[in-house]
Amino acid sequence: MNICGYYPESINEGEGLRAVLFLSGCRHRCPGCFNPETWNFNYGELFTLERRREIIAEIAGNPLLDGLTLAGGDPFFSAAEAVEFIHELRAELPDFPIWIYSGYTYEELTAAPGSPEWMLLAECQVLIDGRFVEELKDTTLPYRGSSNQRIIDIKTSLAGPHVILWQPAAL
Repeated sequence: MNICGYYPESINEGEGLRAVLFLSGCRHRCPGCFNPETWNFNYGELFTLERRREIIAEIAGNPLLDGLTLAGGDPFFSAAEAVEFIHELRAELPDFPIWIYSGYTYEELTAAPGSPEWMLLAECQVLIDGRFVEELKDTTLPYRGSSNQRIIDIKTSLAGPHVILWQPAAL
């Protein structure tokens, strides 16, 4: 698996101050995508054990972070490798919140329980789902690019029969 970027601190890809890891590779190829170079699975750098450890140490050493966001590309095209990284991170930070972006919908990701994609979803707390649709682009929406995309509370949704949308923390 390759990564095509890492931001140690960002306020754009989820609530609060977050580290953001961009995974290479996406087959959705959404027209108007702001990161088409990330579609290539070989773009960026190889996500070696050493690089994973560096990023985990940096995250663990920053007490200001509110969580990690996995973006891309689409992390679900490298689901097994992403789960492995999350397990390594959770060995250091067991309750660290993780947000994840995908062009897949929640319903597509939960269609095959036990699949690598389902397992990756289950490791995260919030999903921004759905392909970017250029005709529905809306720059006023928090954390997403088009109005068809949802911000989903994964744990609550997996526990019940319906998708539950994420709600921001009360001030």
